[in-house]
Amino acid sequence: MRSGQKITAAVLVWSAISLGALAVAQEPDKGPPAAAPSPAAKASPDAPKEPVPPPSVTVIRAADARGILGRDVRSTAGENMGRIVDVIVDRSGTVRAAVIDFGGFLGVGSRKIVVDWNALHFGQVTNKKESMTLELTLEQVKAAPEYKEDTPIVVLGATGSLQPLQFDH
Repeated sequence: MRSGQKITAAVLVWSAISLGALAVAQEPDKGPPAAAPSPAAKASPDAPKEPVPPPSVTVIRAADARGILGRDVRSTAGENMGRIVDVIVDRSGTVRAAVIDFGGFLGVGSRKIVVDWNALHFGQVTNKKESMTLELTLEQVKAAPEYKEDTPIVVLGATGSLQPLQFDH
């Protein structure tokens, strides 16, 4: 069975189970409706619970999406810029930047820097061996300040200006 068929089969099985659960939860009409239960009856652990709607399911073709953590990053000139080790999101969940482990050898002597998400280009990344492209030069990345957790984040952008995040305390 191919992976597309496995996903389809899994979705069909899950759908059948969910529909069966919903069919059991919906009892036939047993006459006129009873009076509304009191608030104490609603809080009772023995009270029947309303069915929870099933979650939505989205199937993404393997060729259309890839994970990025651990991916190599190269400059437009093909220079090794490091690996993506984390993604920075703001409070609304919007992706703002990527953390790149830059320099060193086998993790020794390396440091983390943060680059603007829009400075990364994913192109035709179809497998783990292919890398992202970063719109920065090796010299710009070398000059970037190091990223340290729980300190203000300095995001290195390719062009234009980045807007600082403003939070109300």
